[in-house]
Amino acid sequence: MGASALMLLAVGCGGPSGGTARPGASPTAVPATSLLMESAVRAGTWTGTDHKAHPLRLKPTRLALGHPPDLAHIRLDDNLKGMVPYYLTVSYTNTGKSTVSGLDPERNFSLNGVDGQAGRQLSLFRSNPLATGNGLPPECQEAGRTELAAGETSVFCGIFMLPKGRQPGNVSYQDDGGDTLLWQIGGPQKGTPGVLPAHRPADAVTTDSERRTATVLATPKSVRTGSPADLHRFDPSAEQKRLVPYYVTVEYRNTGSYDLLPDLNDSLVLKGVSGAQARKMLLLDIGGPGVPQCPEAVPHKMVKPGATVTECTIHLLSKGDLPAALTFQGSGDGARPVTWQARADDGA
Repeated sequence: MGASALMLLAVGCGGPSGGTARPGASPTAVPATSLLMESAVRAGTWTGTDHKAHPLRLKPTRLALGHPPDLAHIRLDDNLKGMVPYYLTVSYTNTGKSTVSGLDPERNFSLNGVDGQAGRQLSLFRSNPLATGNGLPPECQEAGRTELAAGETSVFCGIFMLPKGRQPGNVSYQDDGGDTLLWQIGGPQKGTPGVLPAHRPADAVTTDSERRTATVLATPKSVRTGSPADLHRFDPSAEQKRLVPYYVTVEYRNTGSYDLLPDLNDSLVLKGVSGAQARKMLLLDIGGPGVPQCPEAVPHKMVKPGATVTECTIHLLSKGDLPAALTFQGSGDGARPVTWQARADDGA
């Protein structure tokens, strides 16, 4: 689920950071642009106030690109200013046999960039009269009902913020059952600034065992889809058994002056197209072959300057999600994250 951002409405009131907005005084409205996206009906669940999972039928009906002036009546956090609003409208139906209360499926939805970064969702005080009329963009005012009898349908519209220039890639719903539901956004998938193509070598900064700054040339080799059965020797938990393992292999060449431990993949983060960060699985050495699909680093010794090491790590994503971006976080002075595109079964 994407990160949410709390906001205050600034209609007819002033504030130290938001200024004053006069009721009825707004910029000339520019219609939002509807985007081509998948709108298939998908089955999900929602846990109601009775703590039971109720079946829902979910159908995104519209995604529209808005304009920052649309939110002129809303006082945004500073880190949201200059971002671009997107309006997602979703229809949801209670397909169960009993009434479900406490519905808020909007909070499980996320709009995600093609780089796997989740957009920021705005949380609205819809019960506040200032959150209607002049407060909300006319393109996105449906609040949705919190209680539905069997067979009833409601509609909500959520506002998601993406940085300017980031292309949206999909809409996701994190099901209460643990799976991820995805709807792809159509059109050509362009590259994202700051995200490298898969397999492209890139310089990265790390530290050696004595915390001295070191450099490596990192080259992602593959992101391969595994099976939960591959991990049976390591007694995964019931929750881990519901997740799909991905085997991430990266080659590193030590371009610095110090010996390095063969644990460089500790700095890797894999993100799914849903915007969720994959869980990294750490395996205790219990003897035996380990996980043949994801062998340990070779060599099992310090990596000398000029030498190369290949490492594989296991990352877990929920069913329905897919890899989107791989990031080497790095460490030490001058370290900056390096991010590549990541696709399942990409590479050798």
